[in-house]
Amino acid sequence: MSEKLKYVGKYIPIHDIEEKVTGKIKYVGDMIFPKMLHAKLLLSDIAHGRIINIDTSEAEKLPGVKAVYTYKNSSDTLYNSHKWIEGLEVIKDERLFTDVVRFYGDRIGAVVAEKKEIAEEAIKLIKVQYEELPLVLDPEEAIKEDSYKIHHRDNLLYSKEIKCGNPEEKIRGAEIVVEDKVETPKIHHGAMETHGCVVDIDSYGNLTVYTPCQVVFQVRLIISEIFNLPLNKVRVVKTTMGGSFGGKGQPILEPICAFLSLATKRPVKLILDRTEAILSTRTRTKTIGWVKTAVDKEGSILGRDIHMLVDAGAYVTNGDAVAMAMGKKAFKLYRIKDQKYSTDVVYTNTPIGGAARGYGSPQIHALTEINIDNVARALNMDPLELRLKNLVHPYDKDPTGGPELGNARVIDCVIKGAEAFKWKEKYSRTKDEGRFVRGVGMACAAHGNGYYGAYPDFITMSLRINEDGTAVLKGAIHDQGCGTNTTMMQIVAEVLKMDINKVFVPEADTLLSPYDTAGTQASRVTFVCGGCAKELSEMVREKLIEYSSEILKCSKEEITLDDGMIYNKMLPEEKMTYGQMVTLIQKRFSDEVGDTLTYKSPGNPTSYGVNFVEVEVDKVTGMAKIIDFLAVHDIGKAINKGFVEGQVQGAVQMGIGLALCEEFVFDDKGRIPTNRFSRYHVVNAPDMPEVKVLLVEDGEELGPFGAKSIGEACAVPTAPAIINAINNALDINITTLPATPERIVNALKNKM
Repeated sequence: MSEKLKYVGKYIPIHDIEEKVTGKIKYVGDMIFPKMLHAKLLLSDIAHGRIINIDTSEAEKLPGVKAVYTYKNSSDTLYNSHKWIEGLEVIKDERLFTDVVRFYGDRIGAVVAEKKEIAEEAIKLIKVQYEELPLVLDPEEAIKEDSYKIHHRDNLLYSKEIKCGNPEEKIRGAEIVVEDKVETPKIHHGAMETHGCVVDIDSYGNLTVYTPCQVVFQVRLIISEIFNLPLNKVRVVKTTMGGSFGGKGQPILEPICAFLSLATKRPVKLILDRTEAILSTRTRTKTIGWVKTAVDKEGSILGRDIHMLVDAGAYVTNGDAVAMAMGKKAFKLYRIKDQKYSTDVVYTNTPIGGAARGYGSPQIHALTEINIDNVARALNMDPLELRLKNLVHPYDKDPTGGPELGNARVIDCVIKGAEAFKWKEKYSRTKDEGRFVRGVGMACAAHGNGYYGAYPDFITMSLRINEDGTAVLKGAIHDQGCGTNTTMMQIVAEVLKMDINKVFVPEADTLLSPYDTAGTQASRVTFVCGGCAKELSEMVREKLIEYSSEILKCSKEEITLDDGMIYNKMLPEEKMTYGQMVTLIQKRFSDEVGDTLTYKSPGNPTSYGVNFVEVEVDKVTGMAKIIDFLAVHDIGKAINKGFVEGQVQGAVQMGIGLALCEEFVFDDKGRIPTNRFSRYHVVNAPDMPEVKVLLVEDGEELGPFGAKSIGEACAVPTAPAIINAINNALDINITTLPATPERIVNALKNKM
């Protein structure tokens, strides 16, 4: 019989809820330091050009301006903000301020002043003259040999493929081959808190960087490399974060703020407004994908060939990594023995692509899941039955030789979800004939649990029970606002049998936290960091029990831990608190009740999700409305059910945006009219359907308490499920996302 759990699997409120709802919590924008200067960026107002003159004289004369910096008086060291660990090979093409503008919103200067308002006024006084250069906005144009080179190298940055079997032969010999081309757009992350940073400097030139980042050791590494500083002269403190979704996964402002602080010898604060965040930070990577899928008449997939053209934007950052992450996901969802994934990554004169929730998974699954529905249509087959026939099974092997898929319960997700959604009934109903028509769609998705099998993936944590019976877990934890710290508290409290409110988990700090390779990225936090917290807690519990058995003069088996109390179960009336026992242990054994563990990720199982959607479409206006939505996820075990449901609901909102309304729009000059929320349309609360969440919890052997990732996996299947529902309703084939009303109306016209 399994042990009854007190904290794990329960609805536990987030640890800082009171501070957040009362406004007491401090974000980086609330930070104030003595003699702090305020910075404002100068961003380019053209998409491609060489600066031939930049006049900062009027700005420098403005009272209160401390200094103005451009490419002329700043570091010219090239770097790549994607580099998160030493030894990672990257293309270095970024610098603090550029003399060649490569996209609308590129950084060309900064003002530091005594007040924010002065810096904002000074920016307007800087005059810039450009020699405009040819624009390359379309990735299909960028890849051509005669396209204008955006950097001093070809626009084609990277080409690679992953392959198993002989897909070319299977496709050539198949009776049925279904081909599709699917495009996904650049998208803004839309976190409530925009990007910001504060850097303080002491009299010895030591920097302290306060930032809502995802990897403090990455920020330290990048700053150290740019300015040739020893690592121990750069301290990075992760501040309370108001969301990221990958947008704060690379040091964007931190190197600039560090430079300005080093140059002025004063603390500097830099906070972006929404337009600056949209234009000058990172986007979800735009993709154009092609797929050929060969099947037999019974619906067995014989072979598949995928090619993905990835638009890195004006600088490479992690374009190649995202491209390869997409490819690896393509082999983890269906049993396809003969399959190829190839990719080309290109520069364009558009905002920089980067990490975004799902890290390529939404793009690759949009391509493959829309195609799967079209395969079903070609076979006149229920798309649910086609999927059931081909989906992976628990403990299947990755056909490319990657890590085992683990307890893959995607088929369970489909079966249970179909019953709850009433798929058979809705899919087989008679089509509507009037202006408003309904359709249903579904999509499946696969996502990983960390970097195992690709990059080093380990974390070091220390855990100590204090003399008053409280406990502190130190690790480089980066809570993005979704409850990571609380999750760690639940794990520690569960293992140590103590009150969760007596467990403290501080945020990451390079000076105080043990080392961690990757922070909050790659869906590794619950699986890797949580795995470390659980194993370390078990080590500390064993140490507590072992010492206590000697003090209480009984066997270890007779020791009982219960809600922060410890006693010999044969003498339950002689209880003492953990604090009392810790004090006795210190006196008798000259030791503390604590330990440190470096935990290496034990594997990389796959998390699965299936979304079911019903839409209603107005054939006159092209407006699509979501009527019913069910999200089913194979997560092993929910550590905190409230957090999991919240993650899924938020991810669905983002997926609806990708499917229906969100995209960067460019004019013929490369300018971006969708540069504020009044023009860039995110999905608002009134637009949201009721999102029903169904969890499949069958346990993942390698995960803490059987848990695996959910935060990114839940963002993946939404968009293709909605597109499939629209196509089902209208009997059309929308393959360019988002499916705006205009695109839907045009598709209907083309059908006639």
